[in-house]
Amino acid sequence: MERRESARDDRPARSRRRLDPATLRHRSDRTERARQEAAVDKRYEVYCLMDPHFYDAPSHHRTRGLFRRARHPLPASWARVELGEWLVCHPVEAVLPAQGWKIHVSACPDNAEPILDAVWDYCVPRRIPFKFLPGPDTLFLANTKYAHRGSSGKFVTVYPRDEAQCERVLTELGTVLDGRPGPYILSDLRWGDGPLYVRYGAFADRYCVSAEGAVEQAVEDPSGRLVPDVRGPTFQVPPWVRLPAFLEPHLAASRRTTVADLPYRIDNALHFSNAGGLYTAVDTRTRERVVLKEARPHAGLTPDGADAVTRLERERYALERLRGLPFVPALRDHFALGDHQFLVEEFIEGSALHTQFVERYPLAASDPGPADFAAYTSWALDIVRQVEDAVAAVHARGVVIGDVHTDNILVRPDGRVVLIDFEGASDVEQARPQVLAAPGFLAPRDTTGFDIDRYALACLRLAMFMPLTGLIDLDGGKAWHLAREAADLFPVPRRFLDEAVRTLTGDGGIAAGAHDGPRLDPDRPGWLRARTSIADAVLAAATPERHDRLFPGDIEQFTAPGGGLALAHGAAGVLYALDVTGAGRHPDHEEWLIRHTLDPAPGSRLGLYDGLHGITYVLEHLGHHEEAVKLLDMCLAEGWEALPSDLRGGLSGVGLNLLHFAAVTGDTACRDAAFRAADLVADRLGPADAVPEISGGAHPRAGLMFGASGPALLFLRLYEHGGDPAHLDLAATALRQDLRRCLVRDDGSMEVNEGWRTMPYLADGSVGVGMVLDDYLAHRADDRFAAAADAIHKAARAAFYIEPGLFDGLAGMILHLSRPHPPGTAAARDPVIADHVRRLARHACLLDGRLAFPGEQLMRLSMDLATGGAGVLLALGSAFHSRPVGLPFLTPGPHAQDHSVPMPARERERR
Repeated sequence: MERRESARDDRPARSRRRLDPATLRHRSDRTERARQEAAVDKRYEVYCLMDPHFYDAPSHHRTRGLFRRARHPLPASWARVELGEWLVCHPVEAVLPAQGWKIHVSACPDNAEPILDAVWDYCVPRRIPFKFLPGPDTLFLANTKYAHRGSSGKFVTVYPRDEAQCERVLTELGTVLDGRPGPYILSDLRWGDGPLYVRYGAFADRYCVSAEGAVEQAVEDPSGRLVPDVRGPTFQVPPWVRLPAFLEPHLAASRRTTVADLPYRIDNALHFSNAGGLYTAVDTRTRERVVLKEARPHAGLTPDGADAVTRLERERYALERLRGLPFVPALRDHFALGDHQFLVEEFIEGSALHTQFVERYPLAASDPGPADFAAYTSWALDIVRQVEDAVAAVHARGVVIGDVHTDNILVRPDGRVVLIDFEGASDVEQARPQVLAAPGFLAPRDTTGFDIDRYALACLRLAMFMPLTGLIDLDGGKAWHLAREAADLFPVPRRFLDEAVRTLTGDGGIAAGAHDGPRLDPDRPGWLRARTSIADAVLAAATPERHDRLFPGDIEQFTAPGGGLALAHGAAGVLYALDVTGAGRHPDHEEWLIRHTLDPAPGSRLGLYDGLHGITYVLEHLGHHEEAVKLLDMCLAEGWEALPSDLRGGLSGVGLNLLHFAAVTGDTACRDAAFRAADLVADRLGPADAVPEISGGAHPRAGLMFGASGPALLFLRLYEHGGDPAHLDLAATALRQDLRRCLVRDDGSMEVNEGWRTMPYLADGSVGVGMVLDDYLAHRADDRFAAAADAIHKAARAAFYIEPGLFDGLAGMILHLSRPHPPGTAAARDPVIADHVRRLARHACLLDGRLAFPGEQLMRLSMDLATGGAGVLLALGSAFHSRPVGLPFLTPGPHAQDHSVPMPARERERR
């Protein structure tokens, strides 16, 4: 049952997007929880476990040592290689096929050592290559509640040389391991009743570009074409591969467990996590609508070692103990299906408090007045009172909830609240620490008992008025600062906030608030102070001893080879921002970038923002011409023509960089390659109505980084380069494609329409489209484009954005609004820009006394260009620096040539 794929996983967390009523007004038929989850990226949680300040890869931190076999010597004719979190062992002469049937072995924390011993003792004498997770930490992370469902559970991988050896290994090793427990590997077919699984996939590191434009590990189809090696939460065999006969009985066995005999008709899968699924259903005996909650054994581990089944039992215990309370779902039933356990709970009609908050929050509205703030405050105070009363009643029965937050509180249509999701619950006498929590509601590590819930309630008081409580984990002074900001904006009783701060800090906020806190002043002295402080924070965080990254940033540094070097999230972007804003050159760090770039790892991406082309641009910008040209030659030797069309990692960014190098070097080969890239993009473009009116999901994405505005930018710069009006026409067509996927909100602002929410941001929202629109309008008048540009400017002038970053937050708005103004004058000429600069203080954290900013999801600090301090620095530089500051190919100022022309007659006629 678990392997029925549907919506996303289930741990609630705060949306990363602007809190925006359009999130609810423009939505598809997805379920309520799925809508909430779509803005939340669960990958980030595992990258928070390693470092209290920055996202980091689990493979860099092993707190519980290694399994003994990870330290055990191999025979002399064997090699041992670290590959990410894996330890690969193989005979030095081994030659394996590039792809085939591979065997995976799962394990539980308490039987991993003997299972690894058995695999080692089997494979080494037979000279069969294998790899394994080397310690308890990496094994735990592979089995957590939010581990990727396509790869979770895998402990050891064995590489047979052919199908005959695969069958022999499964048969012989299966006899040794049969009956030993381990989590089910969802992507594979199970062999027998033990921890062995099998799937067809890649052995060698070969890569291709998927239909969505991502670089993925590949297998080869019969025509010799590389296609993605799909690793999903279901067992799949490539269409050209025949299932071996020895696997057919096991495939049949996997299909024997069905839901056909259950007294419940499942209507919808709300979401999945590695722990199991959540489903809406109808009890066929009573016709009552219910919720089924599923738990997979040995999977979905939490830090206390509990698996999903253990936590489901905790929820069952809590619901039985709380039976009869009107603000707790009634427990209807519990049952087993195969080895999966289920609870059946009352279905609650209503919506999550987070959703209600988004609909009502006045700072997300256009020009809210005192009456709006007063009405919202009255509603919010009533909601908090209800929740506090409900939690007190739960405590009166001796139950600690353990996971109170805005997505675990439902609001009925009549305004009454209901508490849901009790899998983190415990008896108060157990004094158990918190094992589940949403960002912004996580209690300090030593908190136990009712104090866990009291801490969450204090967070709720602040979050209802200033939804940035996740920053308190990064800077304890933020509790006082957020309370002060809320008191300045809302007519909320000060005692209400002071009590919350006292709970969060333990001292009433006196120590935390003794200083004025982070402050950004929108004038030149303030800019110079901020530049020094942000740059110092970035440089202090550098780790030149590491090979994967120089500056801490987004988790994208770790999801693909070379991510820690690239423009968006790596060293190149940071060094670029420091230089163009006047924060200095840093030769040692530039040397680090050169040293780690000229020998790129297999699978390194090629794009402008995600790969090697962006690094070449920065190296040339910094004066490392020889190294840049050498790296560019490497890029041109790769199969770049198969890249997608977008700006971030595709042909539009590649073409812009090649055009730049053609201008810098005079190299006609670069120019020819640039025009070849443009021709490929043009061939794929289609007419303005070739795209649907929705961005994302099953549809192509709109926006600067992934949408048609990237190609528009390429065509626009080609027009400036050579004056061919055809390129300007292509730019117009591309811009119309992105505008087709935008809508005008009730307040007159224009944002990208994702069907269930709208997006104003630089990377995948309307502001990125607006930047290219503005540059287009410098060459050709167009009334519809001008109206769209004005509406997009309005989208950049809201009073609240949930994140500070350049690509998806407030800094991107500052950059966009600053572009029309002469260098250094933007904040003085536009009071909204000045207000935005001040508002950055809401997000700013003090790291050793220096200004630092949270990255994507607000769970850790980031120093990179796309999400962190370097991007904030770039945005501030665009407003205050004495020279033009901006992104590559979007920096204000004259371009190669101005070939301004009127709109062609045929374009006017189309209107």
